[in-house]
Amino acid sequence: MGRHSLPHASAPDRTGGLFAARRRTVAISAALVLALAAGTALALSGGLRAFGGSCDGEDMPLRVAASPDIAPALRTVAERARQTGVRTDGRCLDVRVTARPAHEVADELTGPRSAFAAYEVWLPDSGLWVDQVRASGTAPTLGEGGNVASSPLTLAAVPSAAEKLGWPGRTYTWAGLAEAAQRAHLPLGVADPDRSAVGLLALARLGTSAEEEKPGGGTLAAAMARRLAGRTAGGDEQVLASLPRAEFGADKGDPSGNPALIVSEQAAHHHNTSGFTGDLRLFYPEDGSAQLDYPYTLVGESTLTARQTRAATRFMTLLGTEDSLDVLREQGFRTGGIPPKPGAARAAGAKEPQPYDAAPAKVPTTEQVQETLGLWAITVKSARLTTVVDTSDSMSAPVPGKDGRSRMDVTRASLLQALATFKPEDEIGLYDFARRLDGSRDYRRLVPTQRLDERTEAGKTQRDRLTAAVEALAPVTDGATGLYDTVLATYREAAENYGLGRFNAVVLLTDGSNQDPGSISRDALVKELRKLGDAQRPLPVIAIAVGPDADKRSCEEIAEATGGSAYRVEDPGQIHQVMLRSITAVARR
Repeated sequence: MGRHSLPHASAPDRTGGLFAARRRTVAISAALVLALAAGTALALSGGLRAFGGSCDGEDMPLRVAASPDIAPALRTVAERARQTGVRTDGRCLDVRVTARPAHEVADELTGPRSAFAAYEVWLPDSGLWVDQVRASGTAPTLGEGGNVASSPLTLAAVPSAAEKLGWPGRTYTWAGLAEAAQRAHLPLGVADPDRSAVGLLALARLGTSAEEEKPGGGTLAAAMARRLAGRTAGGDEQVLASLPRAEFGADKGDPSGNPALIVSEQAAHHHNTSGFTGDLRLFYPEDGSAQLDYPYTLVGESTLTARQTRAATRFMTLLGTEDSLDVLREQGFRTGGIPPKPGAARAAGAKEPQPYDAAPAKVPTTEQVQETLGLWAITVKSARLTTVVDTSDSMSAPVPGKDGRSRMDVTRASLLQALATFKPEDEIGLYDFARRLDGSRDYRRLVPTQRLDERTEAGKTQRDRLTAAVEALAPVTDGATGLYDTVLATYREAAENYGLGRFNAVVLLTDGSNQDPGSISRDALVKELRKLGDAQRPLPVIAIAVGPDADKRSCEEIAEATGGSAYRVEDPGQIHQVMLRSITAVARR
């Protein structure tokens, strides 16, 4: 069963809205469904006043944690409900709305001191937060109602910057907008993707747009992430505060600030209608915008009393009445899955021919979100990676559907793609391994772990050396897989040369199982890895088992012993994406 829709507010979205795309399978309790149906009938028959007369009896409190941008609208609806005598179970509905950034609530719900006892309802700005909490496996049960409102993401520019970009006649894709801003030397601000759905959705959309436009889009996406990292604000409110004050008549001698921002349409509407001198101008990407979706979420649904569930349902129904929808629209939100009227769009900063009424883009998948966060993690924090690649004979096996290319061919291409995403100050080294590859050793160091911008006496950079070494990787004829001794040796060296203040990891790629009978055993290897572990100097192994013959169980035990993660990929072309996802998972851990 997908998310249930609020009356009017979440009608089936003909523009390809977020909930239609996500195809959620979360079930809502029968009691909630029945209560919703009953409440909807009452609401539709006469608006808010249908729920009761004056309210002067016993209260039924309902505690709501809401994203700060939508909290004022919810408070207005709650106050009207109080004034018009809305009741639930014969009690006056007393809705208490607390403005809380979604990332804070998500952290509390997944932390050791869960916040589920503090609120019955959570209304974040994006379903991405609900997904994150559910994925933790430790949070209270979350029951979903429907999306209360929506707001597409846009590029907002001060008038002088908008003019440079050709507003309103010039339209761009997401990737085109970012490149145009760079060409015009316009700093582009965005909220931290780790703390903001706007930042995360924008970065994901930029990456997808770059990949759709040209080969090597992953490289372009990494470059975009690096540029954005230098202009990142802590949260959505801080992004708007980073606008250049000189543009609006204050501190004319101070040109600092971000003349262009990635924000929601509602945030721009709030800025333009709140008495600021000068309005923002909005660019709507022609290849489809991501959007905020404001899911109505019951917290600890399985532990709520019947009265609490009915109170939550009553308020959810109120948010779908025309009176409440008017409140949301007045504050710049979209409702009902339809574009705003031209006047409302102009108030936010839109002007034709900007495609403000275009259908939103597809919602990023969970995998795409993880890859985006992985890209961000290696962008904002320097990495030190020891990369260990299997060159046993089995890597010469062809990959189905790859026009005869071998596992090694596809692995080389994927590693080069991954290498392009790292910054000059990142440190990366490369080993390969088979069996008896270097005398009695199963492994050999091809490139020592150093900064990518470090140069040799011949003038080559570390990135140049790695590129050449990766391109030269080749399967060893009749070479077996010396896995266990290789892991232990490379892990020891990485631990001895630990990079303080960096994200350190050993990245292991193998398509087989240990085939060195004289090597250390798996149990002994796991014990040694645990001994080498140091909580103050975390060094996880990110193990990627390539193909159907890879020993995933060994990879899992090796990764678990080091606080890392293990993945299986059937196609070596997935290595780049898996590396980014695993870096995210391990870094957060």
